[in-house]
Amino acid sequence: MAFAPSARHTVASLLADRGRHRYAMLRVETIEEAAAAEAAGVELLSVPPSMILDPRFREVAPNAFAFPGENFYEIGGTGDFLRWAMPLVKHGADAVYCSGSLATVRALAEHGIPVCGHVGLIPSKRTWTGGFRAVGKTLDTAKRVWDQCRAQEEAGAFAVEIEVVPHQITAAIAERTSLFLISMGAGPAGHAQYLFSDDVLGQNRGHVPRHARVYANLAAEYDRLQTLRVEAMRAYAADVHGGGYPSAEYLVEAERDVVAAFRDWLSTNG
Repeated sequence: MAFAPSARHTVASLLADRGRHRYAMLRVETIEEAAAAEAAGVELLSVPPSMILDPRFREVAPNAFAFPGENFYEIGGTGDFLRWAMPLVKHGADAVYCSGSLATVRALAEHGIPVCGHVGLIPSKRTWTGGFRAVGKTLDTAKRVWDQCRAQEEAGAFAVEIEVVPHQITAAIAERTSLFLISMGAGPAGHAQYLFSDDVLGQNRGHVPRHARVYANLAAEYDRLQTLRVEAMRAYAADVHGGGYPSAEYLVEAERDVVAAFRDWLSTNG
């Protein structure tokens, strides 16, 4: 049986390309964003798990290396993670994101599921590192990031998201780790750069992280479209209230003899 060639990356190709190619990665939340990322040449996508199960995803993003991901507290323990991950891999996930325990990472890896862990600032565990702040600015915390990377390696992860770590610390780790480093605010030494589409597209109305670069202003465009919606609906409501809609061109006509016959029938049978 012959297999058609694919432009989609594999774990093996990502690891082989470390330091040779700078990968772009985005978190996308909609099919439309996934299609745009594919068309734009973004190779790696973090996606909601439900998107992997949507057949439209692979139709619009056939070449994206896709990591479905949710916070560990949305999924549960090790057994829950396995039950969560298996259908996603079956439906075309290339790897899974796991912010759960090392035991969970190990169990996923032992089942042959490519796992991406998380080190540095882990938002779901930020209380341990002092909230939403950089991790690795002191010798002790830099050692902690290195220890996290070593632990993820030993547990079987092939990649980690390294988040808000000083770029010099990331560079030193990149020289010594076998992991594929996905940098979110951790500098150019990461093998991939990772941002959220909400920030890149300028549709995040909340706090924009320091490391996030905004390339568009879709929030303003959405405001403009909302204004157009209100104006159109207001005009429609005014037409209805004033009798301007429906006018003759929007009506369905019946022949006069049909109407007369129907009225006669109603007067007898109604």
